[in-house]
Amino acid sequence: MTMESQDLLTDTTRLASYNILLQVLFRVLTFGLNAFTLRFVSKEIIGLVNVRLTLLYSTIVFLAREAFRRACLSNDKNQNWTQTVNLLWLTVPLGVFWSLFLGWIWLEVLEVPDPDTIPHYGIGVLMFGLSAVVELLAEPFWVLAQAHLFVRLKVVAESLSIILKCLLTVLLVVLHPHWGLYIFSLSQLLYTTILVVCYVTYFGKFVGSPEAKNKYFPVTRMIDLLPTVKKNQAFVDWTQAKLTWSFFKQSFLKQILTEGERYVMTFLNVLNFGDQGVYDIVNNLGSLVARFIFMPIEESFYVFFAKVLERGKNAKNQRQDDIAMSAAVLESLLKLVLLIGLTITVFGYAYSQLALDIYGGSMLSSGSGPSLLRTYCLYVLLLAVNGVTECFTFASMSKEEVDRYNFVMLVLSFTFLCFSYFLTWWLGSMGFILANCFNMGLRIAHSIRYIHNYYKVSTQRPLMGLILSPSIILVYFISGLVTSYSEVLFCCEKGWLPRLIHIAVGALCCTACLIAIIFKETKLIHFIRTQFLIQYRKKNTE
Repeated sequence: MTMESQDLLTDTTRLASYNILLQVLFRVLTFGLNAFTLRFVSKEIIGLVNVRLTLLYSTIVFLAREAFRRACLSNDKNQNWTQTVNLLWLTVPLGVFWSLFLGWIWLEVLEVPDPDTIPHYGIGVLMFGLSAVVELLAEPFWVLAQAHLFVRLKVVAESLSIILKCLLTVLLVVLHPHWGLYIFSLSQLLYTTILVVCYVTYFGKFVGSPEAKNKYFPVTRMIDLLPTVKKNQAFVDWTQAKLTWSFFKQSFLKQILTEGERYVMTFLNVLNFGDQGVYDIVNNLGSLVARFIFMPIEESFYVFFAKVLERGKNAKNQRQDDIAMSAAVLESLLKLVLLIGLTITVFGYAYSQLALDIYGGSMLSSGSGPSLLRTYCLYVLLLAVNGVTECFTFASMSKEEVDRYNFVMLVLSFTFLCFSYFLTWWLGSMGFILANCFNMGLRIAHSIRYIHNYYKVSTQRPLMGLILSPSIILVYFISGLVTSYSEVLFCCEKGWLPRLIHIAVGALCCTACLIAIIFKETKLIHFIRTQFLIQYRKKNTE
């Protein structure tokens, strides 16, 4: 393992650690905000904001920037940052196009809510579309920061934006609850504006500073972060642009898979706005830990794999030290997310009803809510494995392989939409989750096949990370039985003392699982101790 690669692994792990903390802050504030606003605004407004308007915003942002991010963060030692910055600025006009086009669909094609129940719908669509375009103004700064592992910048910028957004929402909900969609529209616009201001302010002070010169930062003037035309040089790197186009075709399909149930709810009207609000709350609660941990790991280690491995070359043609390290990291990551996902699945079954009752009262804990959350816990296990396998796959694929995978994504997207519609028609909200499980399983199978073929010419076998010790499986199985029996005895309508006993039983079983992991998965414990925990110790001493 080279010192350069080791330093990259250390910085990447630190980035993942900070991202996890950022996701914890974001989700805690968001869930607290949802619990608070449920007392002041109707579930119909919550459903419209969290499903339809948030879907509009996320679709615009994802389609406008995801492909550019993946292409511009790929490993290229001869990368021309002037051309990269020029390419990244194309996200803004692309975002304006998507905002206008999708905004028209949201206003003219989709069913417009009853203005007596949900007023100001048109203003909400315009404001969420504008928020997406504003956020894209920070894209060149974000990619530069991510490529050079400016960890604290992202944490500070997003934390400050989230906190101010939540404060404004709470203030307006308390003072002017009748404003309805105005509240959430203004808060979303404030969030993206503060985010852009933070990035621009930071780079305004950093670019040209002695610290930037010591780090050989590729940009020396702020004006270089604007689109620049140079003589005898193409406006963009066409190889990078072609890779972006390949990722763009893929990102469109991936967005359908990622937000598929919201598209089905939005375009096919299989659930009313109130039911959409309840489903969204259960969905967010079920994905809480997944977003805390899995998303930051996937985002950060994509950068690691993309920089360590040369895109398009198999394991035999790479530097063998880098291949060995990438395999070891991939194996440990697979083991880590598999154990976390298994923990959520096993304990989520017995504690779903209690969690919903504490969070939202009988509105969530009665009816189909607990069954939805239990099924979602199984989906989280698949989500965990898929995040890491696709993280490696997308970071190492050649342009031609990305293009071929686009066809696979097309088939998966069509299959998912069909399954979502028919399973929802048959099983209600549960159909969305089961359709997600099916498609996630297919994506995992494809990524596992790719990883196996990638490493088969070497002695490395990172897929061993998906195999658990029989002792650990036995401990989890017993814990599942014990906690399920505890739920029958003590939860959830028998007072607070039985609930506390049920929680204590779960804590003991979880401790037993942790002890089994410590004794049986020594390689994983060493990886966590030497890579993740050391970052928290460094952070606390700085």
